[in-house]
Amino acid sequence: GMNEAQAQAIRTLRGPILVLAGAGTGKTRVITHRITRLVRSGIQPDRIWGVTFTNKAAKEMRQRIGKMIGGDRDSSPLISTFHSYCVRILRRQIHHLGYPSSFPIYDAGDQDSLARRVLRSLRMPTTTLRPSDLLYFIGHWKSHGLRPDKAVQAAGSDREHLAAAGYGRYQKALEQAGAVDFDDLLLCTMRVLSEFPAACEEEADRFDHILVDEYQDTNGPQYELVRHLSQGHQNLCVVGDDDQSIYAWRGADVSHILRFTQDWPDAV
Repeated sequence: GMNEAQAQAIRTLRGPILVLAGAGTGKTRVITHRITRLVRSGIQPDRIWGVTFTNKAAKEMRQRIGKMIGGDRDSSPLISTFHSYCVRILRRQIHHLGYPSSFPIYDAGDQDSLARRVLRSLRMPTTTLRPSDLLYFIGHWKSHGLRPDKAVQAAGSDREHLAAAGYGRYQKALEQAGAVDFDDLLLCTMRVLSEFPAACEEEADRFDHILVDEYQDTNGPQYELVRHLSQGHQNLCVVGDDDQSIYAWRGADVSHILRFTQDWPDAV
């Protein structure tokens, strides 16, 4: 039931591959069938990582692939979101950054409490900057890969400068508690992979194939994560639609999919 373009994407099992197509054209279906074909071609299932953006989508993809490859195998492909896999990496590697491997992950309530403490320490009236405002700025900067020192440089308005000062204190308090927030899962992973080559090599050696759904929605840290983990084997398959990129407000950069063939000159 595949058209020729879909069949070609499924048959091409080595090297970088870009699947660029519109909504409702079966892009995710191509990923599930391609993973199945990789397994049937002899690739160990647990050497394959499929990435999507929501837990619901990951669960559905796991179920579809499980039915297609059968449940009697010793291992299965890893299908996850970026953030959930970053937790796995950090449990193994975050000690390089001085955090405990049992680090807590702050939820929205924890973040709000910390933001309030930060604003009180700055003696800033909530009419100037609310906790939700501070967290918005921090989330924006983190999704663009900016740590506090870079946020200070990027700040333009007076409110942004105040928020950048708050970001520094917020991050220092997290580090003192040995804790991370949701956005730190990506940022800390990128620090480990970029600053500690041995750890990067160890993590990259876990997979022979990486497949990314909705690649047009990747932000800077996600793009760098995929690049670091794929550089050795170069078996990277990404699918997406540049017309569906709607998450620029949270750091998504459509240029990642548009320049894929420049990043990977041997791409199909």
